[in-house]
Amino acid sequence: MHASVADVAAALGGEVLGDPSLGLHRIASLHSADAHSISFLAQNKFLAQLHASQAGCVILRPEHRELAQQRAAAILTPDPYLYYARLTQWWVQRQRAQQPAGVHPTAHIGQGVQLHPSARIGAFVVIEEGAHIGEGVVIGPHTVVGTRAVLGAHTRLAARVSFGEHCRVGARGMIHSGAVIGADGFGFAPQAGAWTRIEQLGAVRLGDDVDIGANTCVDRGALDDTVLEDGVKLDNLIQIAHNVHIGAHTAMAGCVGVAGSARIGKHCTFGGAAMILGHLEIGDHVHISAASVVMSSIIKPGQYSGVFPIDDNGAWEKNAATLRQLHTLRARLRALEKKFAS
Repeated sequence: MHASVADVAAALGGEVLGDPSLGLHRIASLHSADAHSISFLAQNKFLAQLHASQAGCVILRPEHRELAQQRAAAILTPDPYLYYARLTQWWVQRQRAQQPAGVHPTAHIGQGVQLHPSARIGAFVVIEEGAHIGEGVVIGPHTVVGTRAVLGAHTRLAARVSFGEHCRVGARGMIHSGAVIGADGFGFAPQAGAWTRIEQLGAVRLGDDVDIGANTCVDRGALDDTVLEDGVKLDNLIQIAHNVHIGAHTAMAGCVGVAGSARIGKHCTFGGAAMILGHLEIGDHVHISAASVVMSSIIKPGQYSGVFPIDDNGAWEKNAATLRQLHTLRARLRALEKKFAS
């Protein structure tokens, strides 16, 4: 794709310095950019990379006006990283606009499907009976959309997504390859040393602007629905169990696992491989570090970490109990040291 600095600024705003007619062929890092690339500086610790960069245009904060004037072109904006994010969306939308709507001849469309004429349905897609496919929806090859499922306007399903029956996603969603939305939750009743399946009668409800990473699974509810509110972002290889409720704009990095019926608040973050046990409540604005295991509810906002070496369970429980008292034990030890020193 080709665009000028003026095209970018007209679409996204910002103050242009230098040559607005400069042609741009790609978005690039400061390290790999050339004279027809646009790049950005998000943090001052990368100023050395900026000085060495060959980027034709750089997105900078107003405080870097003097540096901007030394380049062929620059765009000044209060938040270059956010501007870069919006730039990537604009860039891709211009490319995708060339792809026509329509249904591939190998796709199977079931009876009673409501299919908006602007939708694009790829090769070997299966859309089962009664599904609703909204305006501008894109469904990639070999994807399956279940009976009476609903895909909101401008949502995109990549190749090989399984989107289960009765599940719903709002507008502008993105679900990547291999994701499974609406598989059965892990529900079995013990009976004489064996297990009896509990049919999962709920579904999955995803809000607007939800992103689901590759090979991530969101299980349907046992009775009520599993719910991800607006703006939730899930990385690759995440497991969300049945009846979990995740609040708006919460984000989770790869390999996070959330056990059944946990309730997670809004604007939370979870580092990679964090684990949340079932039936817990996590309040708004709680941030969990990578590889932490959340074993009790957390209501107070803040940053929480918990990594402890693996051990025999009995020994681990004793050590964990001692660790909780470590601060008190240290204070007592210091008091004894002072007593004997005197």
